[in-house]
Amino acid sequence: MSYVEVPGAKVPIRMWADPASVEDGAMQQLQNVATLPWIKGLAVMPDVHFGKGATVGSVIAMHGAVCPAAVGVDIGCGMSAVRTSLTANDLPGDLSRLRSKIEQAIPVGRGMHDETVDPGRLHGFPTAGWDDFWARFDGIADAVKFRQERAMKQMGTLGSGNHFIEFCLDESGAVWLMLHSGSRNIGKELADHHIGVAQKLTHNQGLVDRDLAVFIADTPQMAAYRNDLFWAQEYAKYNRAIMMGLFQDVVRKEFRKAKVTFDPVISCHHNYVAEERYEGMDLLVTRKGAIRAGSGDFGIIPGSMGTGSYIVKGLGNAKSFNSASHGAGRRMSRNAAKRRFSTRDLEEQTRGVECRKDSGVVDEIPGAYKPIEQVIEQQRDLVEVVAKLKQVVCVKG
Repeated sequence: MSYVEVPGAKVPIRMWADPASVEDGAMQQLQNVATLPWIKGLAVMPDVHFGKGATVGSVIAMHGAVCPAAVGVDIGCGMSAVRTSLTANDLPGDLSRLRSKIEQAIPVGRGMHDETVDPGRLHGFPTAGWDDFWARFDGIADAVKFRQERAMKQMGTLGSGNHFIEFCLDESGAVWLMLHSGSRNIGKELADHHIGVAQKLTHNQGLVDRDLAVFIADTPQMAAYRNDLFWAQEYAKYNRAIMMGLFQDVVRKEFRKAKVTFDPVISCHHNYVAEERYEGMDLLVTRKGAIRAGSGDFGIIPGSMGTGSYIVKGLGNAKSFNSASHGAGRRMSRNAAKRRFSTRDLEEQTRGVECRKDSGVVDEIPGAYKPIEQVIEQQRDLVEVVAKLKQVVCVKG
């Protein structure tokens, strides 16, 4: 499908979703965003759903301003994936040992490493800029500086919620490694701090939703936010890179005889800000639950823990601000999923996948998400499919 335009207060809302299928709360959030004085465009992805302030699955382009809630509290959250030389024929019948080894190498949930991971010991890790990155920690908000030790030990950890690590097969039988995580607790604390600062600024007092508070260009508050934002986005990128390095080490050891090789890693943020130019104007584009899909850009659009995921290539559709969806998108809240589904439902919906099947992850059951095939079909003018993946191992926090 192409997009549908819904009238908004200051800009039309371009939707790659059926407006009738969008929950009332999410639609109201989109209408609220369209009232912001600084807005120049709003694109809505097919996985759109209610979020804090701004919907998940929205791309907001503003001139001279940025809204922290339109980035999301997990700054820099995103995906990484890599194709390996392994095939389905190389896999053992029982994948529980592989899952256990991954969980031993990469802390999940609120866990952290006992000591900071030395990236120098990871095969092929891009260490350039690593020391400079940590040196810049001294320049971030004083409110979170005391968290440095924890931030260092959480570097290379998964987290919880919808974050995951997967061992997948594509339709040709090739094995892929894939993971989803962001800037861990340090990113959330930075986001919460700056949202609080923005809400107190005078120019934000008349907004229809205080969670849509913005920072204005050429102000000290904007400068401080941009500094911390871009640092947290870099943290998220390093976090995924270290996890991928640890994941590859596990695979090398578990399949030693196969002498596994890896293609270049595909990596993309889906909660972030970028400086981009459209129709002759420099804009700050926030993607909250959306990936960049410029012409030729590789991206990753995951489904749920029992369905599958897609490797895609962007088509460069300027109407969507060169964007596409970040995943299947929830169709019900976590609490609603817990009320509706049982562990027996989880076992049934994740049949054939080596993963947790206990009450702690029922809220992540495939039935709580939109069908990923439908989400892909609704954005055929935004991306082309490169590979379809199906997980055989899924590690959740």
